Amino acid sequence: MRVLGFMTGTSLDACDMAILETDGETIFAFGPAGERKLSEETRDLALAATKAAMDWPRGAPEPEVFATAAAAVAREHFEAAEGFLAANGLGWSDIDLIGMHGQTVLHERPQDGRVGRTVQLGDAQWLADATGTPVAYDFRTADVAAGGEGAPLAPIYHLARARAAGLSAPLGVLNVGGVANITFWAGGDEIAAFDTGPGNGMIDLLMQSRGAGRFDEGGKYASVGQVDEGVLRGLLGHAYFEAPPPKSLDRYDFPMEPLEPLRLEDAAATLTAFTAEAVRLGCEGMGGTPSQVVVCGGGRHNPTLMAAMAERLSAPVTTAEDHGWRGDSIEAEAFAYLAARTLRGLPISFPKTTGAPAPMTGGRIARPST
Repeated sequence: MRVLGFMTGTSLDACDMAILETDGETIFAFGPAGERKLSEETRDLALAATKAAMDWPRGAPEPEVFATAAAAVAREHFEAAEGFLAANGLGWSDIDLIGMHGQTVLHERPQDGRVGRTVQLGDAQWLADATGTPVAYDFRTADVAAGGEGAPLAPIYHLARARAAGLSAPLGVLNVGGVANITFWAGGDEIAAFDTGPGNGMIDLLMQSRGAGRFDEGGKYASVGQVDEGVLRGLLGHAYFEAPPPKSLDRYDFPMEPLEPLRLEDAAATLTAFTAEAVRLGCEGMGGTPSQVVVCGGGRHNPTLMAAMAERLSAPVTTAEDHGWRGDSIEAEAFAYLAARTLRGLPISFPKTTGAPAPMTGGRIARPST
């Protein structure tokens, strides 16, 4: 199948797109990849939905803004893909299946005997009707309902991508998005994964809250700041780091208040160190030592963060591009791959990746109405 995968991350920066030719097991070919920045209107709606989700009591009706934001996200995907396909000499008739992750506005991990909650917004039925193409979506809900973490979901694709590139186990694949997650491939089909801690999300929130832009471009603020060791120790004292994997996070799970007394540069340096130190702790808890850690996601563009991780990790740190991967497109590729698996009824989450009780298929398919 020729599958178009979409991903919009919690950074609310862009709609990423990638095409794979795959049956959900083997990757036969890599098609084009690209992105389109999110419109301010959609970004504002997603932020409003996220705020509403954080205040949403369990058992209460969904906030009204969810439906409005879901419609806007679907339109954003459609418009982004229209230009992307045309630029690559393709049309919707060339696409057999779409994988749409949707915009995450809520992710609560299970704790104290209570199942988690996860919400990804995007009107999949509208998109299927608009494109005339089946859409795989809602990849996380079934896993969460079964008691799993619902994240991370990319590990099975990380395994396929590593094999396609001829890489060998033991291997770590680290995605640094709003949250950072790592996949550990021990060999054979054995993979384990979990969220290590914050990725870019807290740094982005810091920059935005102080009117310094959406993110610390090139790590320039962190590069001239001083790490506040006391604040760093306090952040690392969070109960999340005591919990055994598999485990997952939302970008808002750690407090920003300890950073308030610090000047911007020092706060950025401290949060950058926090991300790197959390990755180190995660690598130490994987149950094995990788021969290298391959970094993908937006965080690899931050040289200050990459240097901090290289300094702390015992394994060599490489980038996706070092191995011929498209580092900005890995998650879009992953949801193309997961869409194919969903259509075929193959598992997308596993006990050692999300804590699900058994390998789970997950995902739903919206088919065109006409």
